[in-house]
Amino acid sequence: MPESLADPADTTAAPSGPLAREALALGAFDHVVARLPGFRSRSGQREMAAHIAETLSTVDWPPKPEKGEPVPTPASGERAIAVVQAGTGVGKSAAYAATVIPLALAQGKRVMISTATVALQEQLMAKDLPALAAVLPQGFAFALAKGRGRYVCRLKLDQLAGGDAATAELFGDAEAAEPARGDALERAWAEQARAYGQWGQMLDQGDWDGDRDRLAEPPPPELWGPVAAERHTCTARHCPSYQGCSYFQARARLAQAQVIVVNHDLLLSTLGLHALPDPSDCYLVFDEAHHLGSVAQGQFTESMDLMHGAWLDKLPRAVSDVAGAIAHVPGVDVPTLASELKAAQADLARRAMTRLAESPEWLALSGRQGGMRPRNGRDGASGFDFTVPKATVRFEGGALPADWLDTVGQIATRAGALLKLLEDLATELKAKARDNPGEAPRCAQLYSRIGALAPRLQHMSATAELWLQAPEAGQAPLAKWLEAGIQNGMVTLSAHACPLNPGSLLRSQLWSRMRAAVATSASLVTCGGFDHFLHENGLAFDDAVRVREVQSPFDHARQGRLVVVQTQHDPKDVEGYSREMLDLLMDDLAQVQRGALVLFTSRALMKRAQDLLERGLHSRLRERVLVQGEASRTQLLRRHADRVEAGETSILFGLQSFGEGLDLPGELCEWVFITKLPFASPSDPVGQARADWLKAQGRDPFSELVVPATGARLLQWTGRALRSETDEAVVVCYDARLLRQSYGRRMLKGLPPYRLQRREAGGMLVDVVS
Repeated sequence: MPESLADPADTTAAPSGPLAREALALGAFDHVVARLPGFRSRSGQREMAAHIAETLSTVDWPPKPEKGEPVPTPASGERAIAVVQAGTGVGKSAAYAATVIPLALAQGKRVMISTATVALQEQLMAKDLPALAAVLPQGFAFALAKGRGRYVCRLKLDQLAGGDAATAELFGDAEAAEPARGDALERAWAEQARAYGQWGQMLDQGDWDGDRDRLAEPPPPELWGPVAAERHTCTARHCPSYQGCSYFQARARLAQAQVIVVNHDLLLSTLGLHALPDPSDCYLVFDEAHHLGSVAQGQFTESMDLMHGAWLDKLPRAVSDVAGAIAHVPGVDVPTLASELKAAQADLARRAMTRLAESPEWLALSGRQGGMRPRNGRDGASGFDFTVPKATVRFEGGALPADWLDTVGQIATRAGALLKLLEDLATELKAKARDNPGEAPRCAQLYSRIGALAPRLQHMSATAELWLQAPEAGQAPLAKWLEAGIQNGMVTLSAHACPLNPGSLLRSQLWSRMRAAVATSASLVTCGGFDHFLHENGLAFDDAVRVREVQSPFDHARQGRLVVVQTQHDPKDVEGYSREMLDLLMDDLAQVQRGALVLFTSRALMKRAQDLLERGLHSRLRERVLVQGEASRTQLLRRHADRVEAGETSILFGLQSFGEGLDLPGELCEWVFITKLPFASPSDPVGQARADWLKAQGRDPFSELVVPATGARLLQWTGRALRSETDEAVVVCYDARLLRQSYGRRMLKGLPPYRLQRREAGGMLVDVVS
C-alpha cells in the first residue's frame, strides 16, 4: 500500500515507511480522542503525540530472529528516543499510549510502560488502558508485571505450614530466629504456621492468587519473607509446585500481553534475565522519567551486612546435607572457608566501628551527643536535624585504608569460593530434577535450602570486589561508605559501594540496547533546560534523542500566585530562620479556609511545627492538621478529602514524598506552603563523592548538580497547587533565596509562569517582574 493511502486508524496492517508509521500513530491518537466518551482534544496533548509519532516512526525494525537466536543490538543510527516534558494537565498517558500502542501493534511489537509510583500503575491498569482498548480497532491485552518477591512460593508455604522452628530454619532468615529460644521460638513459629496454613487453604479454594498485594491486610516482613518467591530458591519447571505457582502463572499472563506495565526498579533489575521482554525488541515508555537516575543508582549499589554472622555457622551443615544427598564432593573446605569468612566479617566490623566512633553522626545517634545539630552546605543549602536516623562514614576518593585491604580481600575470596560451590550444587540439583522427575520434590527442597544462603554470599562477594576496585586513570572513583544505625535497640552496620554517575550506567545497560523509547514527566526541564536530565540519565550527546517541552494548558498567571516571603533571618542562620519561618507559617495557616499542603525539608522541622501546634496561641490549629506518619498515606488523604467535603479546614503536613504524586484538585489544595528550598541532605555519601570528583576536575558541583536537582524538586512541589484548569491556588515560599540569589533565579526559570509576588515585613505584597 502506498504510504499516502494508508488508513491511519487501521493498526492491523504493518506500515511500510516512516511517513506511513507517523500517519498511523497520529491518526490512531485522533481516532481515540474522537471516540472516548467525555474526552476532549487538548493542543498540548496532540503536540506531544505528534512529537512521539514523528520521532519513533524513524525506527526500522529488523526481521524477527529465529527461535533461540539473540535479538540483535541496534546500531547507533537505528534508535529513536522521544524526550517530552509535559506540564501538568497535558494528559501524558493518553498522548503516549494512543500513539505508541497502535504503532507497536501494527508492527507485531510489544510495549512496556514503566512508572515510578503505584498510583500511576493503578491509573494505567484501571482507567487508561481499558478505555484505550475499548476504542482502538485492534484490541490488545495488558498486564501488570511484579517482581518474584510479591508472590508466594507454594513449596515453601506448604513446608512451613507444618510449623516447627527446625523446619523454618530451612527457608527462613537465620538471624531473625536468633533472639528467640526454646518455647518462645516454637510458639512464634507455630503462630506463623497457622497463618501459612490459612494462606494455603485460600489458594486451594481460589480465594487468593498468591499475590501479596491481594491479601486483605499487608503481611509484616517477618511473616512474608520466609515464603516469598525468590530466584535463588526456585527450580522453576522442575519444582513439584510449578503448575500451581503464582509467579509463573503471572508470567504466563505477561507472555500473552501486548502491553506490560512495570516499575523502573523491576525493569532495570531484570535487564538480561529474560523476566520481561527484551528492551531491544519492544517499545519502551518511561513515565515519571525524572526518577530513572536515582533508581539506576540504587540498582547498581552493592552492600553487605557486617553485624550478623550466625548464618555462616549454619552454612557448612547445610552444604554438607545437600551435597551428601546428591553424592556431590565439594572441592573446597567449607567449614574452614565459612569460619574464615565470619572472622574477616567480624574484623571489618571492628575496624568500621572504630572509624565510626570518630563520627559526630554516630555520637548523636548512639546518645552520647544529643540535642539539636545544624547541617550546613554551601550558600545556606542547609537542613536542621533534632535526631540523626543513621550515621555514615565515606572513604574520600574511594580509597580504603591500606591495612583494610587484606581483610576485604579475604571476604571477597572466601565469599566468592562459597558462592561458586552453591552455584555448582544448584546446577547439579536442577539436572537431577530434570533427569529424574520422581526426585524433583526432594531436589526442590534442597535447592531452596542452599538458595536461601546464596544472596548473602553474593552481596558480600560483590561489595568486597567493588571495595577493592581502584579507578582507572581519568575515570571517576566508586563511592564507598559505611552506614550504621540503631534498630530495636540493636546496632546495624553495613558496607556500601556504587558507581558515581547513574547516566553512564543507563547508557551502557539500557539506552544502547533499545530501539524505540519515550521518556516523559512534568519535571524534566530544570533551570530552563533539559541539560540536567539528559546528563543525569545518560542521554546527553545521544543523536537518537529528540526533546520537546509541551506547556501546561493551565493559565498559571491567572489561576495561581507564587509568593516569596522576605524573612529577617537568612536560612544560613538555621535556628533564627526556623523560629521566624514557623511563626509566619502558623499565622498563615490560621487564614486557610479549605485545603492546604505544607511541605518540610526535614522530619525535625516538621516535628518542631507539630510542637508549636500542641501549645500556646496555635493549639486551636492542631485539630485541623494531618501529619505524614500519623496514618498511612491513603488514610490521611481520605480524611483530608472528607473534611474538605464537609466544609471544614484540613491541612496536610508532609515531606518529600508528599511533594510529588499527590493529586489534590480544587478546594483540596488551595494553598501550598514551602518551608525552605528543598536541597538534598549534604550528608548523602554518593552526592559528596560526586561533588569531590567534580571539584577535582575544576568544576562546580553546586552549580552542576545541586541547583538543577533542587530546581526539579521545587517544580514538583509547586506542581501540587494547580491540578485542573478551574483550580485557583497560592504557593507560599518562605525562602527568599529564590529571589535574592542567582541560583534561586535559575530555579525560577524552570517553574510555570505564576504571578510572582514578594511579601515584605508587615505583609505588604509587591509584584515581581521575573
